[in-house]
Amino acid sequence: MNRLSRYMLRQLAIGLVAVTGGLAVLIWLTQSLRFLELVLNRGLSLAVFFELTVFMLPNFVAVILPVTTFIVILAVYSRMEDDRELVVMRAAGMGPMALARPALVLAGAAALLGWTMNLWVVPESYRAFREYQFEIRNRMAAVLLQEGVFNPLGEGLTVYIRERDRDGDFRGIMVHDTRTPGAPATILAERGWLTLEGDTPRVTLQNGTRQEVDRRTGTLRILSFAENTLSLATEAARDEVRHRDARERGVLELLSPDPAEQISARDRGRFTVEAHQRLAGPLATLSLALVGLAALLTGQFSRHGKTGRVLIAVGIGGGLVALGVGIGNLAARELGLVPLIWAQAVLPGVIALVWLLHPARARVPAAELAPG
Repeated sequence: MNRLSRYMLRQLAIGLVAVTGGLAVLIWLTQSLRFLELVLNRGLSLAVFFELTVFMLPNFVAVILPVTTFIVILAVYSRMEDDRELVVMRAAGMGPMALARPALVLAGAAALLGWTMNLWVVPESYRAFREYQFEIRNRMAAVLLQEGVFNPLGEGLTVYIRERDRDGDFRGIMVHDTRTPGAPATILAERGWLTLEGDTPRVTLQNGTRQEVDRRTGTLRILSFAENTLSLATEAARDEVRHRDARERGVLELLSPDPAEQISARDRGRFTVEAHQRLAGPLATLSLALVGLAALLTGQFSRHGKTGRVLIAVGIGGGLVALGVGIGNLAARELGLVPLIWAQAVLPGVIALVWLLHPARARVPAAELAPG
């Protein structure tokens, strides 16, 4: 690769890192807003919040990488066209394929990164995100108790806390426990604190009473205690099994799921489409890059720029992205359409590559041939 090609590749790489990083962070900020309720109302620390939401970033990057590669190629080549840099390079003997080579190297690297993320990084990070989210909303729900409100902790358990000290201790506690059928109990205590035994949250209560109605006699029984420990885990939270999403499964598992899971036909179709989209998606990065290059580097030279060609490339690229989403939705319902996923990812790139290798011969307007 000569010096001019390295210069172009450096410009493209810097642009891709900046655009992909900025857009990924913007999407991450908008998507993480739905978890702010855990920080503002449930007492979740900012460290846990960032640790939870950062697991979503690889998925965002994998989704937007083909689009950002396409945008950066259009932007950099359009700027170089406006600055007459491409004119100088053409005058130095560089043809369309030589000019396109740095962008194709960048698109190839982006495709390899896309395969790495789709096949390994995204499933692992999304699985960690879902497991962490599940733990917070189910196993750790008792730890995120709010002050001054009745906190339902699953079926049959409600906890009220008057206030929480700076050291995390509770003041003024009421627990209404109906987990034992036919034997509801109400527990009042002056103070208490939470502990975790494995995945099971427990609250230790001091100076309180336990009130329950005797089922045989119908009389109210009151038991005073100096200290008592109560489990805050409900049966539903202990026994709940988390259903794994398609995005947190590997490609082999998507194509051949475990028969013991009893996956429905609809989910099986979604799994198959997800696997093929992960494998074919990075090829769309190359196809979009080739479409943009074919639009910008072929055709006759115009002193007025190539705004029309850029708009055509944007329209074709946007149409291909929308077509890919539509084909994925249709293929999930009809698996016979799965080959269209590969056709949408590969065919536009092949056509654009042929156009680059055999561009139409430029026609010089008669007005420019006439003697001055």
